[in-house]
Amino acid sequence: MPAAPLPRSGAASPDARRPAADPWRVELRELGRRAGSMQELERTVPAPEGFRVELIGVPEGAPVELHLRLEAVMEGVLVSGTVEAPLVGQCARCLDDIEDTLSLPVQELFAYEGSTTEATSDEDEVRLVEGERIDLEPMVRDAVVLALPLSPTCSDDCSGLCVDCGERLDDLPADHSHDVVDPRWAGLAGKLTPPPGTPGGGNPKEN
Repeated sequence: MPAAPLPRSGAASPDARRPAADPWRVELRELGRRAGSMQELERTVPAPEGFRVELIGVPEGAPVELHLRLEAVMEGVLVSGTVEAPLVGQCARCLDDIEDTLSLPVQELFAYEGSTTEATSDEDEVRLVEGERIDLEPMVRDAVVLALPLSPTCSDDCSGLCVDCGERLDDLPADHSHDVVDPRWAGLAGKLTPPPGTPGGGNPKEN
């Protein structure tokens, strides 16, 4: 039997030419469509872009942990469980960096094409089983973004920043204050106060 030809130098292997599997997509062949059958899913997947609001979110590429149960029902596949992901952002009061972990429950029905649920729901109201797989990314994205605070804080009692010097109030002494001159009198006060070193500049009573 002739030997198999060696691959040409620099040529990609068949495996290298195959597109990488999307870790957010779940194959349903093992689950099947018999109502009542269940499958546990434990998976860590990289966060795509867009799991965030303005001040806080899940960094792109960060590990998102999925702890899910897939259950075949008459209308489709019911997905339920929890999602955990790291959060990075800024405090809305003092602008300090925030690091936290988000853990939230999820539950969603992925309807079979042609099912009653699919037929009686608007296109943007129902998620569908796509052939023999489901895409978990839109479900998790919606759950995460809706759970994120629009005004995150580093602590519930964060006092924010001093409006005069911009320093964190929680890092300043309790008696921190600034002498505030009414801007209408600021120019006149400068004219009436002699500069340091001039006669009478140190003690007005000497004049």
